[in-house]
Amino acid sequence: MADHRDYAAYKRRLARILALYIVGLCAALGLMAWAERKGLSRQWLGPIFLFSTVMIYAAIGIYGRTADAEEYYVAGRRIPAFYNGMAAAADWMSAASFISLAGGLYLQGFSGSDTEPGGLAYVMGWTGGFCLVALLVAPYLRRLGLYTVPDYFSLRYGGRWPRLIAAFAAMLCSFTYVVAQIYGIGLIASRLTGVQFEIGILLGLGGVLLCSFLGGMRAITWTQVAQYVMLLLAFLIPVSWLAYKQMGNPLAPLVYGRQLEKISAMEKVLMASPAEKQVQEEYRRRAAEYEVRLQDIEGSLRRERAAAQQRIRQLKVENADSAHIVAANRELAALPRDPAAARELWTRALHESHQRSQPLGGLLPHSQPFAGDPAGTPAERETFDVSRRNFLALIFCLMVGTAGLPHLLTRFYTTPTVREARSSVVWTLFFIALLYLSVPALAVLVKFEVMQGLVGISFDALPSWILQWAKVDASLISVTDVNGDGIVQFGEIRLGADIIMLATPEIGGLPYVVSGLVAAGGLAAALSTADGLLLTISNAMVRDVYCQEIGHHVTPEQRVILSKFALLAVALVAAMVASLKPADILPLVSASFSLAAAAFVPAMVMGIFWPGATRAGAVAGMLAGLGITVYYMLVNAPALRAILKLSPEPQLWLGIVPVSAGVFGVVLGFAVTAVVSLLTRRAD
Repeated sequence: MADHRDYAAYKRRLARILALYIVGLCAALGLMAWAERKGLSRQWLGPIFLFSTVMIYAAIGIYGRTADAEEYYVAGRRIPAFYNGMAAAADWMSAASFISLAGGLYLQGFSGSDTEPGGLAYVMGWTGGFCLVALLVAPYLRRLGLYTVPDYFSLRYGGRWPRLIAAFAAMLCSFTYVVAQIYGIGLIASRLTGVQFEIGILLGLGGVLLCSFLGGMRAITWTQVAQYVMLLLAFLIPVSWLAYKQMGNPLAPLVYGRQLEKISAMEKVLMASPAEKQVQEEYRRRAAEYEVRLQDIEGSLRRERAAAQQRIRQLKVENADSAHIVAANRELAALPRDPAAARELWTRALHESHQRSQPLGGLLPHSQPFAGDPAGTPAERETFDVSRRNFLALIFCLMVGTAGLPHLLTRFYTTPTVREARSSVVWTLFFIALLYLSVPALAVLVKFEVMQGLVGISFDALPSWILQWAKVDASLISVTDVNGDGIVQFGEIRLGADIIMLATPEIGGLPYVVSGLVAAGGLAAALSTADGLLLTISNAMVRDVYCQEIGHHVTPEQRVILSKFALLAVALVAAMVASLKPADILPLVSASFSLAAAAFVPAMVMGIFWPGATRAGAVAGMLAGLGITVYYMLVNAPALRAILKLSPEPQLWLGIVPVSAGVFGVVLGFAVTAVVSLLTRRAD
């Protein structure tokens, strides 16, 4: 009875602290808005948002520092369901959800295409995945009182190989995921402070380490609660503002359908526009030019290099302006270094030119169910089938991957009881729904702003934010006068998925303080997920591999210290990889879900619900599922195909794109686990 009263008092104290934090955050936003109206420069507002929010999280991380193993790994198992749900939602709503999800819907429409599935698949897959977590996994893992996901495989199946494979898979999928988060941190930090992208990564990385290095799961939990409040405000304020600006009603999820009808009408006008067709024709010409180059790569590269050198010599002979000479030298330096690099670059440019030579710059009509036409030509029917198949495959991988992500499952080890573990899943769904219901609305509202506000204006009147974002990363945004008429056409606008949410306030003409808030929210989303991922990787390295295989006599306190230094090392390596900009955020995150689904879910679920699952079956199933998934992703990676001098066209099975490779891995994993378990049941 005394324990119950103490726990109730503990929850009341937490509620007071949360209420004070929310009030203080709203007051700070009001103060920043007042300062902007009084003339505070944007050059100050951005850094203030960055450093003040990072310092809040750092202060919580320092306050939550601990060397106790129970506190470091599972926060003492005393996090109430409400706050664990909030922390899990922040852990879940990574840079992919906050930064890229609305961008994916903007670019792919509701259903995506045959080559880029997405749209509502991300919303449905990620949300539905929590139903699997609640029904199949979370309560059962919490009942065992473990620390990490590999602990489960060690306990259920025994022996070293199930634990080692699980630890390796946890490191692989978590590292892929954390690279995407650190990439998002670099984008936001560089935009807010004006520093280079690589320096922005290091600035944000400092915030990650301050949150997770000292206090582990205890500190991460409470920083994630604070980060959830930040990212929720950062998402709902601009989408509500845009809805009110466009339709006079801030409840965006309820009213954005009217703008969808207007977008459909605008799309028909754009598809019939002669100026848009001129843009499409120019991209077709460029695609044909790249096809010619790819027929003789070495010869084309020599001619390109010779032409660039001749241009530099000609400019020097004419005593041209130094700026023109510098630009010509940059063009020469930007040429591919060797034929392999040229093949990769020109193949990518060929695909992009082909895509942008289509109506609407290659984008599908926003509300079109799937690409192709089920009643059209054989090619259109095939496209429709492949598009629908990829849509369903991505939903499957995201749902099943949710049930296998180690950093997410570890969150449910932190509750006091199994009942609270179930309740925290429900709270997580609630907190995610608050944001996810507005994501489709935001994509529609931003597309309306672009079609209404950018298309048709003069290039001389382009807003300054386009140039500023292009300086951060030229792949994020470009607006080029392709047909030379001096007027912006829709096909001349290229927006990356990672720019839509971050640039929403500027696209909608909102005050800069809202831009700072959105960037702070994106930073909170990336930091919250990066914290949990880095902790998962370091725990797998130290607790599940080193301490089990090498350091058998390491004390719990020494394990914590080793985990902290492993976390630091992994963070630095992830930052180095992220600085190379390997891919957009959304594909990287989707790939990590496929890896987690294939590696963990078959053996985990069968281990929970089928007593006949054996150690040999689990090992074979995990290796087969993970192996086929990794193989399918690598063999269809454009860079690897270029290195191996394979055909640039990917070799797809059933038309399934590589990010959904987990659909093959999960099916194979279940089948292999079942068959090998039946064959080895007596021996095991």
